[in-house]
Amino acid sequence: MSLDFNFSKIEGYDWDKGNLGHIKKHNIDYKECEEIFFNKPLFISKDEEHSKIEERLKVLGITNSNKLIFLSLTIRNNKIRVVTARIQNKKERVRFKKMGGEED
Repeated sequence: MSLDFNFSKIEGYDWDKGNLGHIKKHNIDYKECEEIFFNKPLFISKDEEHSKIEERLKVLGITNSNKLIFLSLTIRNNKIRVVTARIQNKKERVRFKKMGGEED
C-alpha cells in the first residue's frame, strides 16, 4: 500500500558528499533519484524497521529512462534526503508491477 505523502512543504533535495558517494556505488545518479518523484507510478511507504532515530520512507519509482529504482529517504528541514538508492530487487519489481508499475 502506498502512503499518501504530502509534497507541499518539500523545498528540494539535500545532497552532500556522503549520500552522493553512496548512491554512486549503486550506479545511480542523483538526477535519477529526483526524477522519479515526477513520474508515475510512485509508491511511498513507511520504513518502520529503519526509523529508529528519524522517520524513514521507502520509495519505488521509475526514472525517465524506465530504470526501476528503490530509495530510502528521510525528510530534513523540508528537504528530501536520500539515504540510499539502488535498482529494485526482484521482490520489489514484482510489488511495483502489482501496484501498477511497468516492467523494465
